[in-house]
Amino acid sequence: MLRNKVKCGHVLIATMVAVFATLALMGPSGAAAAEGKATAAAKAAAKKELTAAKAAVLGVVEGLTEYLPISSSGHLLVAERLMHVGDKKLTKDAADTYTIVIQAGAIFAVLLIFWKRILDVLQGLIGRSAEGRRLLIVLILGFLPAAVAGVAGESKIKAKLLEPVPVAIAWTLGAIAILVIGSKLHQRGKTQGRLIGEITNRDALIIGCAQVLALWPGTSRSLVTILAALMLGLSLSTAVEFSFLLGLLTLSAATAKDMISGGKQMVDTYGAVNPTIGFLVAFAVAFIAVKWMIGYLQKNSLNVFAYYRLAAAAVAIALFAADKI
Repeated sequence: MLRNKVKCGHVLIATMVAVFATLALMGPSGAAAAEGKATAAAKAAAKKELTAAKAAVLGVVEGLTEYLPISSSGHLLVAERLMHVGDKKLTKDAADTYTIVIQAGAIFAVLLIFWKRILDVLQGLIGRSAEGRRLLIVLILGFLPAAVAGVAGESKIKAKLLEPVPVAIAWTLGAIAILVIGSKLHQRGKTQGRLIGEITNRDALIIGCAQVLALWPGTSRSLVTILAALMLGLSLSTAVEFSFLLGLLTLSAATAKDMISGGKQMVDTYGAVNPTIGFLVAFAVAFIAVKWMIGYLQKNSLNVFAYYRLAAAAVAIALFAADKI
């Protein structure tokens, strides 16, 4: 067991080092910087737009909200606008990529927390664990609906729904869902329900379809997947763990996609240091947030998140009305 833990830790550290090295290699230097993809105007704006402090703040926002049922995309939208990050045409694409790439910090936090389960899945991949292979299959099935929907409608979603008012509406609807059905499901899941090895293909597909709803910024991927899992009769611990593992797969795919398509532009615009700061902060904060949430839900209902969502929606509407975001 100790050997497996050490081995998993080595893999995690090596992967993190690879991420940092990739960021560094992407960054321009000397004459190459002047010929980089970002324009001189974009670089000049970026010096003030994404400082180390702002990068850290966005890392905190990402780490706190990615796995809590309150929506990271909605919070990042508001935070970016309040700090004027990505509000210039020349830097918007780089800022959008940055907010996706720092998800990698939250991804590594979940990898570290659920390393035993991840190791089992990897062993299943090579035929050494039947339980791990089974979990891998249902995770892939759960991932597919959102992957297909995301590829098909990503541009329309960003154009229509990635705005303060739609986000506030999603926050409000999510709060209502928690208050109407969440508490009852939560209580039932604490005392009864199926375990992770009992998740069927049908369960996975239904949870995956629920995850599609989270493409609407402000909805929260963890909220809809946890509620869907509880409605299907999974235990609370199983619902939370499967939601986090499914998020690990979903976020990894989204991060890799944006890193490949926009990573070079992001680093040309902001450099490698500040994105790395955001990554590290998101990792540390997400680790604390996930550990806290797992313990919190064992003793408390989801209602606190509903009240928070309603407050967040009210603040977003007020800021929008005051022309602050």
